[in-house]
Amino acid sequence: MQKRNKLRVLTVTALFAAVATVLMYIETPLPLMPPFLKLDPSLLPILIGSFILGPGAAVAMALVKAVVHAFSSMTGGVGELADFLMTSAFACTAAVVYRRRHTKRGAVLACVCGTAALVLMGVVANRFLLIPFYAKIMPLEAIFSACSAVNPRITGMGSYLLYGVVPFNLIKGAAVSILTFPVYKRLSVQIQTFMREIGE
Repeated sequence: MQKRNKLRVLTVTALFAAVATVLMYIETPLPLMPPFLKLDPSLLPILIGSFILGPGAAVAMALVKAVVHAFSSMTGGVGELADFLMTSAFACTAAVVYRRRHTKRGAVLACVCGTAALVLMGVVANRFLLIPFYAKIMPLEAIFSACSAVNPRITGMGSYLLYGVVPFNLIKGAAVSILTFPVYKRLSVQIQTFMREIGE
C-alpha cells in the first residue's frame, strides 16, 4: 500500500512538473518593469500541486522545472537557481499554511503568505544572484540604465529592488493566487480520483 501511495504522489508530481516546465516558456513583459523580469504562468500548476501534495512535492516540481530549463539557459544556471529558490519559497510557504488551515480562508492566507515569501526571496535572489551575474556581462550602470528607460524611478540597486523586483513579484504572486481559486477545487477532485485509479 505504501509503495502504491508513493507511486501516486510521484506520478502526479511529475505531471504538474511537466506542465510547469512547458508554461515557463510562455513569458510576458509587464509595463514599467525591468525588461528582464517577465511574467510566466509556471507557478500556477506548482501552487495547485503543493496544495494537493504538500511542500515536499512543491520543491520537487520546482527542481524539475529548473533543471530542465538549465539545459537551454543563457544565465549559466544562475537564473534557474534563482527561479527555484523563489518558486520553492512561494509554494512551500503556501502549502504549509494551507495544511494547517484547510479551508477557503486558509487558502487565501496561504496565498498571501506565499506571495510575501516570493517577494522576500525575489529581493534576495536578485540582489545576490541575478544582478551580480548580469554585472559580469555588462556594467551595472548599463543594467540600471535599461531599467530606467522603462521606469525612471529605477536608478540603482535599491530603487531597482523597490520599484522593480518587489512590485513585479507582488503582481506575480497575486495573479497566480487569483487564477488558482477557480481551478483548484475542480482539479483537486479530478487528481484525487486519478490517484485512486492508478493505485488500484
